[in-house]
Amino acid sequence: MDHLESPHSPHRGTPDTARNAPRPGWIELVVGLAVMALVAFVLAPQLNRLDMSGPTAAVLSGVVSGGGGLIAFAAAAMLRVRSWRAFGVRATTARWLLIGAAAGLVAFVARILTVFLVGLFVDMGSDTQASYAAGAGAGALSLALTMLTLAVLTPLGEEFLFRGVVATVLLRYGALVGVVGSAVVFALMHGINEVLPAALIVGLIGAELYRRSGSIWPGVLMHAVYNAISLGLLALAALAA
Repeated sequence: MDHLESPHSPHRGTPDTARNAPRPGWIELVVGLAVMALVAFVLAPQLNRLDMSGPTAAVLSGVVSGGGGLIAFAAAAMLRVRSWRAFGVRATTARWLLIGAAAGLVAFVARILTVFLVGLFVDMGSDTQASYAAGAGAGALSLALTMLTLAVLTPLGEEFLFRGVVATVLLRYGALVGVVGSAVVFALMHGINEVLPAALIVGLIGAELYRRSGSIWPGVLMHAVYNAISLGLLALAALAA
């Protein structure tokens, strides 16, 4: 089922003026991704050159990814449409939020299995997210700040952009293009490294939650639970070391 024709479409049951309003299209997608690419591939590498401790790098990483996603979303949303509902930022049901939370656990388990299987055949390189372990294991304050940025801000920014903008546009061409296409774009934005399989899983689940629910919030919760579990286990590993 195409997302824009689903019962959750933002244009169903609305006045004709709303129906005739501009819908998110390729210009929003290109601008949103261009802004995010500028943050991820130009700004972030410059910040990485600074002599930062592991915990500081972890917190800053969450600020960059989450803040960059929100800025990119805002740039896309303010171009023509100027309605957040058109990008899936609308209320959902408690049932869908529970499904989103459960999907976070499913995504985490799927990530472990996928990374293990891919690692049997492909050398994905060094761990580009090693600072996350430092941030999660450097004490209560560091863990709280890392959780705030990586398990709250990052899911918000990335879901707003990659589901709210990218998936919304691509779902106009059908479920397969919308779900898989937006997930591939999301994964590639993380770079060709060991994070890519995990990002692809999160992207696929997030896009499907969005397609079925018509809201980005189940995907935001899924992403937040997934990141929180990962950081929580890193913190436990640091305590046990």
